[in-house]
Amino acid sequence: MRRALPLLTAAALAVAGFLAAGPPAAAADADLVRNGGFEAGLAGWSCSGGSGTVVTTPVHGGSSALRATPAGQDNARCSQTVTVAPDSTYTLGAWVQGAYVYLGASGTGTTDVSTWTQTPGAWKQLTTTFRTGPSTTSVTVHTHGWYGQPAHLTDDLTLVGPDPGGPGGPQLPAAPTGLTASATSSTSVALTWSAVPGATSYTVHRDGAAPLSVTAASAAVTGLTAATTYTFRVSAANAAGTSPQSAPATATTPGGGGGGGGGLPAHALVGYLHASFANGSGYVRMADVPASWDVINLAFGEPTSVTSGDIRFRLCPVAECPNVESEAEFKAAVKAKQANGKKVLISIGGQNGQVQLASTAARDTFVSSVSKIIDEYGLDGLDIDFEGHSLSLATGDTDFRAPTTPVIVNLVSAVKTLKAKYGPGFVLTMAPETFFVQLGYQYYGSGPWGGQDPRAGAYLPVIHALRDDLTLLHVQDYNSGSIMGLDNQYHSMGGADFHIAMTDMLLTGFPVAGNAARVFPALRPDQVAIGLPATTDAGNGHTSPTEVTKALNCLTKKTDCGTYRTHGTWPGLRGLMTWSINWDRFGGWEFSRNFDAYFGG
Repeated sequence: MRRALPLLTAAALAVAGFLAAGPPAAAADADLVRNGGFEAGLAGWSCSGGSGTVVTTPVHGGSSALRATPAGQDNARCSQTVTVAPDSTYTLGAWVQGAYVYLGASGTGTTDVSTWTQTPGAWKQLTTTFRTGPSTTSVTVHTHGWYGQPAHLTDDLTLVGPDPGGPGGPQLPAAPTGLTASATSSTSVALTWSAVPGATSYTVHRDGAAPLSVTAASAAVTGLTAATTYTFRVSAANAAGTSPQSAPATATTPGGGGGGGGGLPAHALVGYLHASFANGSGYVRMADVPASWDVINLAFGEPTSVTSGDIRFRLCPVAECPNVESEAEFKAAVKAKQANGKKVLISIGGQNGQVQLASTAARDTFVSSVSKIIDEYGLDGLDIDFEGHSLSLATGDTDFRAPTTPVIVNLVSAVKTLKAKYGPGFVLTMAPETFFVQLGYQYYGSGPWGGQDPRAGAYLPVIHALRDDLTLLHVQDYNSGSIMGLDNQYHSMGGADFHIAMTDMLLTGFPVAGNAARVFPALRPDQVAIGLPATTDAGNGHTSPTEVTKALNCLTKKTDCGTYRTHGTWPGLRGLMTWSINWDRFGGWEFSRNFDAYFGG
């Protein structure tokens, strides 16, 4: 917002202008930009990739300014579409500050304009002029920075010229009033508000979510997370532009049911037990697994061949594991764990167990062979740990909501068959790598034109199709490259920040491959655990207990979040998973002891 000139100064300037015989501004000239001083936050503005925010210092005028931060291939472009008059001259101006700051207009119908400056640490005014074409009725004004540069500031942005509304023309609608929000289920909220005279559409705003456009004074927001508080605002629009946002309304979704396998504690510790092989961590007998572990995943059931679907499991051979128990002792120990409320699952796959259910025959063999293992050992369910090239998407399979790739479709069908066979007590967990889940925010399969890695985001259709049966998703936040979070910044493993950003994506939901029409819905907090290596020997990306605690504090209490801003607070986050129980013993039980200390185990 621009400051008014002192009365004396304004009068002196007016007299000077009169004496200079300069022509006065046309009576119809007006500043057509809405919220150009950013006093109403980002109302009326759209910033690429969530790059823009409003700050209270430094500002050029009023109490607010725009701060936008480039990241990766995003130059932090903030824009607004403005209604203009055809065949008219307009002057675009803004006060800016930063290493590289651009101001421009597009869609003018003549020659689009852009100007820029370098002014770090000091405000400088940018101005440019253009003329609209004979049939142009709107232009888009924008400001942006440059790739790889620090944040830049913009304030007091104006577009001065003939007012296309004039007497009798459309006027900017008022901000909606009377907004109410009420949860209609554990995953949906109903919104209503008073209709705004002259409005032709409305936009529902929720932090961290894509805007929802509607034409009536009501909306149903779906894909939410159970037991979570949400804040909503609404703006109105017509041909003259978009109103400021309404006062906020909040609603809390109730706790949700669903998901396979009850009986887990509110906060659970999940670990993999090297039951079929030995490595440098040593063999741990089932009876010797401490009571801290709530879910014990037997590693691993592996296929006889990649495409057979025939899964086999056996205890580690005596030659490899001298202290291995007998089959009878192992089965007795499983029953003892279950009697104490623990869940024991067969984990399929792992690093070396590639599984591709490319045919219906392989699908059916998978069901029968996994059932045989579950029945023989009296297990509680299944953990899907498909890695490597087990899952990939065929060219042209671009919608996670309706997959067509055989290995995806057959896996979903097989798991649903197992769930139907064993009933509601069947525990289903998954342990994908970040490449197969969170990378889907940027890339999905081979992409619309091919050329991408077809494994990118390939777990998303499986998770989505089975979300009502899913007990736990514990993505492996290790052995991972840097992954872009919902803040459009890249996050690297090894510290609290990575776990916060990756988990926030699962609990908030995200547009797949940037497509706002294809949003992967949030999972419930009780369906999500964070996957970490137990020691530095267990895998790349080990996180110290201090950093693990910070991540848990941020996600469940919204403290210790560092620079990342989560899109909610989830005290119902289920817990932690680790590779592995064996490695945790090797490390003096540091991982499980930290979990117990945090959650009071």
